[in-house]
Amino acid sequence: MPAIPTAPAPAAVLLGRRHRLPFSSPSLRSNHQRLLPTRLLRLPARPGAAPMSTEARPVAPPAHPTYDLRAVIALALSEDAGDRGDVSCLATIPSDVEAEATFIAKADGVIAGIGLADMIFNQVDPSLKVEWFESDGNYVHKGLQFGKVYGCARSIIVAERVVLNFMQRMSGIATITKAMSDAARPASILETRKTAPGLRLVDKWAVLIGGGKNHRLGLFDMVMIKDNHISVAGGIANAMRSVDQFLEKEKLAIPVEVETRTIEEVKDVLKYAAENKTSLTRIMLDNMVVPLPNGDVDVSMLKDAVQLINGKFETEASGNVTIDTVKRIGETGVTYISSGALTHSVKALDISLKIDTELALQVGRRTNRA
Repeated sequence: MPAIPTAPAPAAVLLGRRHRLPFSSPSLRSNHQRLLPTRLLRLPARPGAAPMSTEARPVAPPAHPTYDLRAVIALALSEDAGDRGDVSCLATIPSDVEAEATFIAKADGVIAGIGLADMIFNQVDPSLKVEWFESDGNYVHKGLQFGKVYGCARSIIVAERVVLNFMQRMSGIATITKAMSDAARPASILETRKTAPGLRLVDKWAVLIGGGKNHRLGLFDMVMIKDNHISVAGGIANAMRSVDQFLEKEKLAIPVEVETRTIEEVKDVLKYAAENKTSLTRIMLDNMVVPLPNGDVDVSMLKDAVQLINGKFETEASGNVTIDTVKRIGETGVTYISSGALTHSVKALDISLKIDTELALQVGRRTNRA
């Protein structure tokens, strides 16, 4: 893939175990990028925070040529703020009240989205100070306090729901990815393009945090010859030949995967590859895992296909992949196992962000007396 232009991510202020996020957010040059107008938040201007020293290297988001994380954050904040801002905060909380809020895990799971939360808090109010006691990818238990945020009470509450929406979804994805990755070894777990519209990069980032690997990001970074392409092209050999000719003409060096559904189709692919110079890198073995009435699965066809390919190409099992079947699938020797359920059927991890009531009351009393 060509080099991806990037812009520095906003600096996040961290206390205690402090670090600066070393990754860069994707380029701000996309046409749809628009920072959230401050009038929508109606928050007081606050000074920026000093950058911190690097301590740890968190998992970076996948690089994408057009996706803009800051624009996604701005859109999420804007849909909340509308054209008036947070009227509840404006009505109940003086602009100069400071607060401290605590992140609490309300279920067991893998935390993900800390890096994105830092970006959101910074985009709402650069003076907010965030302290994390855990890192992306760590396992947390119900009731654990794993982070705090300090600063302007209005800013914390404006950012709260957007931060939690992202973190709960990402943590849910990371949790199931971790469970499936552990069960699938030595095979690697992949997600698919079955992600929430507009959240492709966020969902795929969560998979990485959970210990999985990313499949193609979109339609641009891998040739994937699927059943519809094969039908229109007039067969597997014709489709593969067209791809090889296209890549040679365009001077493109990108991965190529072809979908197969039967042993005969695998043989067709191998025959074409033996007789032609090809850019093929991976063979998908689709629905070769057959569910049985007793709840088990028959993986004999998948195993036969893997043995037939014999390491000539990467292999990817797809279809009927669940937490209950993934171990059996991984034992066949397949290179990758892809599961759309990682991102299209997310069970969010319950997380809350609670303001220290006593501290807030003390500050409020002082403000009222003044």
